[in-house]
Amino acid sequence: MGKQLPDRCVRLLTRQRGVIATWQAPAAGISGVEMLDLMHAGRWRRLHYGVYAAFTGQPPREAILWAAALRVGPQSILSHETAAELDGLVDRRSRLIHVTVPELRHRQPIAGLVVHRSSLAIAFRQIDGLPPRAMPEETVLDLAQAATSFDDVIALLARASQRHLVTPYQLSDTMQLRGRLRWRAEIAHALGDVAAGVHSPLEYRYVRDVERAHGLPEANRQARASHNGHDIFRDALYRRYRLIVELDGRANHPDEQRWSDQRRDNAAAVEGVITLRYGWADVTERACETAREVGTALAGRGWRGSLRRCGPACRIQGEVGPE
Repeated sequence: MGKQLPDRCVRLLTRQRGVIATWQAPAAGISGVEMLDLMHAGRWRRLHYGVYAAFTGQPPREAILWAAALRVGPQSILSHETAAELDGLVDRRSRLIHVTVPELRHRQPIAGLVVHRSSLAIAFRQIDGLPPRAMPEETVLDLAQAATSFDDVIALLARASQRHLVTPYQLSDTMQLRGRLRWRAEIAHALGDVAAGVHSPLEYRYVRDVERAHGLPEANRQARASHNGHDIFRDALYRRYRLIVELDGRANHPDEQRWSDQRRDNAAAVEGVITLRYGWADVTERACETAREVGTALAGRGWRGSLRRCGPACRIQGEVGPE
């Protein structure tokens, strides 16, 4: 085929990273037969059934994503892990490309793609010359729906907030539009803690199972402090009682980090602030004992409250509070 492509076809190819579908052919001023001729002439290549790249060679990631969305058809958007990849919500590339379409559309399985169907009016955005993709708040809730544990959900909520992709308030509003949502009550409750500064599943469990469950006072989350001229953030600061609780979920603590933590603790101690450090097991397996230890430290620094038992199986014995 020697004739030049129509201008509208060129504009469409430019917008879609060199990829076009046969269902777009009439509007682009080109026919399906002409597309096949270009492929047979070695000028184009097929990426999916009915989807062509106006070039040869290995397609870049952007072209692969366009091909996936176009293969599924009009009104399709990238979603779930693929949208999370593009938004920076996850740090790895999704092996399969996830696409969402209106619920009534029927599609056969497509190799390399996961096709989701939704009865909702799908909110989406299109930026960076990439296919339309789900809004970040929709993506967070989609991934939460598929999570295997609530700890994974908390990590997702916290990461989305820390990376400034979506606010807890936006997530709360979006939740109201979904008729069915796994962990709805738990997510709604956790969003308040994320908004207050909870950054990890371990911090959330500390708030829920140690602090709140045992009646400890509420700490300031991610409290800003200064160390050697640099800003640092304390996981939990009981400012009135000059007590810090630091939480570390890492199984192994590199020597360099351990010494850095010790120097920070020592600097705080010089200022009259003591630091207690807890790991995953302290919070998840020994929450009652950890609460008693924190409560004792607080009581020794002027806290006038007292611990309460978290339930019938609570392992706190006796009272912890003012004499």
